[in-house]
Amino acid sequence: MTTPGFRPTHVVPGYGMPAWDAPDPARPTVPLDPLLPVQLTERRGDWAYVLCANGWAAWVDGRHLVAVPQDPPAPDSPLTRAADPRPLLARADETLARYRAAVEELARGDLDGEAFHGRTRGLRTGVVVDGEHMWLYDAQHGRWVYADGTRLNTYATDEAPRASADSPGHAPTQVVTPDGP
Repeated sequence: MTTPGFRPTHVVPGYGMPAWDAPDPARPTVPLDPLLPVQLTERRGDWAYVLCANGWAAWVDGRHLVAVPQDPPAPDSPLTRAADPRPLLARADETLARYRAAVEELARGDLDGEAFHGRTRGLRTGVVVDGEHMWLYDAQHGRWVYADGTRLNTYATDEAPRASADSPGHAPTQVVTPDGP
């Protein structure tokens, strides 16, 4: 049952995710179900405090939350540099072109296996396109981002969550009802 007045801002990734009573990896609680709608209420570093559709509240690694699409920007509003997917697409193109060139040299016999390994070491890219939806791997920041054609949202990251240095503790996970916790 959904909490009255609940408006999701994100969903839990399709594989589910761990949750914590506090932004402290040593204090895990029950995991959140895959695709559970949640409402982001607070951020502390990589940690996110969410209210779940089922009434629970918990801390999670906010970088793994999948953003629920919001109203699109007005047609005449420009993309911001940070949200524009084109620079990341250009980096993916460059990485793929470098890999393709190394494969061609290997196929022609201009490179041996060891030279191919050296030439491709450190190259990382990833692109999944499904109609208007796209996921890109941002190797520079170690994260997967989701793009809807107008903006990027972090989908998953390589790093563990970390709290900001000035983060005080937060109330433990609790059930929230219309009458309060």
